[in-house]
Amino acid sequence: MKSSKLNRDKNSLDVIILAAGRGKRMHSNLSKVLHELAGKPLLQYVVETVSQLNPHAIYTVYGNGGSQVPDYLAYLDVIWVKQKKILGTGHAVAQAIPKIENEASQVLILLGDTPLVNITTLKKLIHHTNSNEIGLITVITTQPFGLGRILRNKQGKVIQIVEEKEATSEQKKIQEVNSGIFYVPLRLLTQWLPKLKKMNAQGEYYLTDIIEMAVQEKINVKTVLSDIEGEMQGVNDRVQLAKLERYYQQKQAENLMLKGLTLRDPSRFDLRGELVVEKDVIIDINVIIEGKNRIGTNSFIGPNTTLKNVEIGTDVKIKGYCVIEDTVIGDNCIIGPFARIRPGTMLKNNVHVGNFVEVKNSEVQAKTKINHLSYIGDATIGQNVNIGAGTITCNYDGVKKHPTTIEDDVFIGSNTSLVAPIRVGKGATIGAGSTLNKNVPAEKLTLNRAKTRTITSWKRPKNQAKS
Repeated sequence: MKSSKLNRDKNSLDVIILAAGRGKRMHSNLSKVLHELAGKPLLQYVVETVSQLNPHAIYTVYGNGGSQVPDYLAYLDVIWVKQKKILGTGHAVAQAIPKIENEASQVLILLGDTPLVNITTLKKLIHHTNSNEIGLITVITTQPFGLGRILRNKQGKVIQIVEEKEATSEQKKIQEVNSGIFYVPLRLLTQWLPKLKKMNAQGEYYLTDIIEMAVQEKINVKTVLSDIEGEMQGVNDRVQLAKLERYYQQKQAENLMLKGLTLRDPSRFDLRGELVVEKDVIIDINVIIEGKNRIGTNSFIGPNTTLKNVEIGTDVKIKGYCVIEDTVIGDNCIIGPFARIRPGTMLKNNVHVGNFVEVKNSEVQAKTKINHLSYIGDATIGQNVNIGAGTITCNYDGVKKHPTTIEDDVFIGSNTSLVAPIRVGKGATIGAGSTLNKNVPAEKLTLNRAKTRTITSWKRPKNQAKS
């Protein structure tokens, strides 16, 4: 990571993210920072945000759960630092300090369980804090319980942060609280951290005690008030996580609606990735969107549908209860209800895929219809093909997947099995109930049915009466 101009003006920037807490109130075998918000681990949000500052390095302190956090998030561009004993925030920061090489560095310290911290607020903190000051982000809240209170003197200067368990009844009435985000010169941290003492109810080394040290040394404490709704909401239990999820989803829904998307009910919409919408798109209730997606003009997404990495053309209608992933859908298509479109599928314009149809790794050309109860896998299907109900491409022999090719203008009767590899020629018709394992000639009727027999002497078995 290279320092941006913003950071060069303030000396080198290094970031420390504290992610070693036990998270007891989550009642989980999973580390708290690995629990997900909108499908992404809490810690990943913080890393992605601070990466926009182009710091020299990001040090992430972990401890709870052994190597669970670095193993799970090995793809993040951070330097992992283990806190062997969980002895508080001051002790956690002290584990990362020896890793920082530049003695003139400014250190930004954040919490790994506060995922929505805004880059604008962080830049404001860095911009307004001089290299001979320490910076702190504070929050005004009507519900300060459990948070460190900001104590100020008569001149309005910060003189102390007192934690909930050490606060007096009067101090607990204070509504300005500590966000947990500090901006401190490395030289001061190196000087102060060894002086921290476990003089508190928790028996931990509090990072917040450096505020008193700064005051004693007449070092100015610069505060920036967070005024972006929700950005400092931390997660300590599953109730808070659920509330933050709904808050975050509501904000995403509002942003999309302001860009022209119609949501039938914004409270029943979940975006767990990215979505680009063109004009006059409508999304019904309980739709889940994951990965990267694009929906074209005048398209409709029906209720209880899941989209993952899907590109949808214009005037597409996806009816309810569909699951579609890693698929490209052309214009004027109709999908569902209850259709499953699996990865590697491409549907060209005016394709119909109906109820209880599954399509996997197949290309379907324009104006083809697969309307009922069929499985199409590893297939290439031409234009104007009609595939009857119950048709199956038998593509898997237990070891390998084999291709099926169906050329233009083919009509396939209901309940047909095509045993791959197989090619169906242009304009062919296949009679209902056929099982075919050889190529089908063009422009001909091909069928394969057993001769119908009636056995007149047969009698249906009956249960014998119990004695």
